[in-house]
Amino acid sequence: MSGRAQLMWDEAVTGYDFGPGHPMDPVRLALTMRLVEALSLDRALRVTAARPAGESTLRLVHREDYIAAVRAASADPASADGSYGIGTADVPAFPAMHDASALIAGQSVAAAEAVWSGEVQHAVNFAGGLHHAMPGAASGFCVYNDAALAVARLLELGAERVVYVDVDVHHGDGVQAAFWEDPRVLTISLHEHPSTLFPQTGWPEETGAPSAEGGAVNVALPAGTGDAGWLRAFHAVVPELVAAFRPQVLVTQHGADTHFEDPLAHLAVSLDAQRLIAAACHSLAHEHADGRWVALGGGGYAVVDVVPRSWAHLVAIAAGAPVAPETAVPEEWRAEVYRRTRQLGPQRMTDSVRPEWKDFVDSGYDPGDRLDQAILATRRAVFPAHGLLP
Repeated sequence: MSGRAQLMWDEAVTGYDFGPGHPMDPVRLALTMRLVEALSLDRALRVTAARPAGESTLRLVHREDYIAAVRAASADPASADGSYGIGTADVPAFPAMHDASALIAGQSVAAAEAVWSGEVQHAVNFAGGLHHAMPGAASGFCVYNDAALAVARLLELGAERVVYVDVDVHHGDGVQAAFWEDPRVLTISLHEHPSTLFPQTGWPEETGAPSAEGGAVNVALPAGTGDAGWLRAFHAVVPELVAAFRPQVLVTQHGADTHFEDPLAHLAVSLDAQRLIAAACHSLAHEHADGRWVALGGGGYAVVDVVPRSWAHLVAIAAGAPVAPETAVPEEWRAEVYRRTRQLGPQRMTDSVRPEWKDFVDSGYDPGDRLDQAILATRRAVFPAHGLLP
């Protein structure tokens, strides 16, 4: 297998644009790519673009009538009335909606193909990770579920065991729904508790259909969880399950909206902890999936201070050229930030935090701690189905 890594990028993905004032500002994608270039990370891996996902590929996850509805809304955005989740405040219709959504999906599917074929070990599409889209409806800023499509394409190519890990602040509900009945896929989502955040799903009791019992794993984190709790929860659940499932490929979603500056959620995670989780996912891919790793973006609405740095770290880790946290952000990138947004960009690739956490098994369960209660609820719900002790 080649040791090379690949970054999927087409400037046209910035056409995924719901309009002024919408939280998902495509400037976050452009600024991420400009930071990747300013840090010379584009020289450490191959940058390539793929064609938009075609109809047959989209139908691996999405219903034909839904795809037709997306096309119709793209042709006449004013006609979108909320049917199929299109034309809502979260997912307003726009003229290029089908084309832009299919382009993002195409990048994730191509990333999966490159990794499965052995052309590369790691492939990143930070424009992807649109994990809320359902087979028959748009939801939560997401039109086509590129993450689910990437997994579905891996299965189509012959993969028998795929693990999907989602660390976005929101539950990865669309991916979970797509593979609810499929024992070949293990979906793991760590997210803010559904009682305090959209989409109000992702309870530990959601564990998969009888045909795939234990195939859905949900860690519902209390609002306010910071680095120590987030890292503790990840390491208390993910590594043991990945080891037990023995995936041939690891697909991960790295929404940056867990960050303490994110305006749409209530966790308190630092950029430095996000970098550690990206590195942990990289290690898990090498330990259990022969290095096969598809890494996607996701949410993230602090579009200047957080998203570009978080995903540049992700790209750097995938490229085998990790960026030291104390690295100064290149001045030419900060100038680009000001030119595009009239904001002052961050100065270093760190929040100046050194995250620390205690291992759940080693340090013991605290019955009075809400985070430990959440961890134990998940372990009790799914670990026995994988032959593990809760």
